[in-house]
Amino acid sequence: MIYLDNAATSFPKPPAVVAAVERFLTAVGANPGRSGHRLSAEAARVVFTARAAVAELLGVADQRRVVFTANATGALNLALAGFLAPGDHVVTTSLEHNSVMRPLRRLRETRGIEVDIVCADPQGRLDPGALRAALRPRTRLVAVNHGSNVNGRIAPLAEIRRAIGAVALLVDAAQTAGAVPIEAEALGIDLLAFTGHKSLLGPQGTGGLYIRPGIEIEPLLQGGTGSGSDSDAQPAILPDRFESGTPNGPGLAGLGAGAEFVAARGLAAERERGRGLLAEMVGGLRAVEGLTFVGGADLEDRLPTVSIRVAGLTPSELAFELDRRCGVMTRAGLHCAPEAHRTMGSFPDGAVRLSAGPLTEPGDVRRAAAAVAEIAAEARR
Repeated sequence: MIYLDNAATSFPKPPAVVAAVERFLTAVGANPGRSGHRLSAEAARVVFTARAAVAELLGVADQRRVVFTANATGALNLALAGFLAPGDHVVTTSLEHNSVMRPLRRLRETRGIEVDIVCADPQGRLDPGALRAALRPRTRLVAVNHGSNVNGRIAPLAEIRRAIGAVALLVDAAQTAGAVPIEAEALGIDLLAFTGHKSLLGPQGTGGLYIRPGIEIEPLLQGGTGSGSDSDAQPAILPDRFESGTPNGPGLAGLGAGAEFVAARGLAAERERGRGLLAEMVGGLRAVEGLTFVGGADLEDRLPTVSIRVAGLTPSELAFELDRRCGVMTRAGLHCAPEAHRTMGSFPDGAVRLSAGPLTEPGDVRRAAAAVAEIAAEARR
């Protein structure tokens, strides 16, 4: 088996992540922050440790500014619906995931916000100047994807921050958190959404949102937090304000272990490792006759994610044959990012995406490229 669907979710997980989840379920099990007994205190410690580990990886000094959600989708919905008011103007890009596009559409319909979409080039590169040119007096937010889930292109956040001035910046870091160094505070990011189950190596059902001091957003949920229980008003303190209900203790235990695993390896080293895997992947696929790259085959500012099409095969057919015959697991289609595929010329059929992850080995990538070559050769006969 060769697993190259890490842009959807990372697999396998480090043994320490599995052990942390098992320990929580078998030896802790209590509700964090709700009771005074030792198991509840230990559960709260697990959540505290996970929050601290993630905050450090994101370059956030005050871990309370990192609030946990069920996934990046939940974090993006919280950021957009919690921050934007009727009449606000938003600038976003053609590279965004439906987790940004669909909430924005809903807010257009329900709150009358206005949205301008700035197109990237066919290689998925963003021009910060084009974002600046799209700003209006009522622009309240610029929302950008840090790493494309179609071709892995990494956006120039520092240049974007400078270009948009004082307008609030929301970053979708679903693909980049844990894969590349991110200094959220130093970059002046106002809101940053992340998922736990990709390069942070945590379980599914984990994610969160960084909220810069001074940014005021309304919670989507209200309820029990274990704090301020003498009042029916939602607490104002963070992270409680945005974490109503019982948290995902087992998931956060695994997320904490995953973040610690990533930190021990080092984000700079992980970035270099990703560059090497990308070079292996592109180098092996370049030689395949009839293959085209979606979003380019260059190695600059990319995650180890490549999308391809092969003459004579639909993306679904190619992905099916890779799995059935060669045990290579990929993802075909539009990857929940139809505008990105329009931008890169692969709409409506999409492409086959091969995405390496933190535990992918170079040999996996080479064997996958050989499998693509074999199937492409048969399609030409």
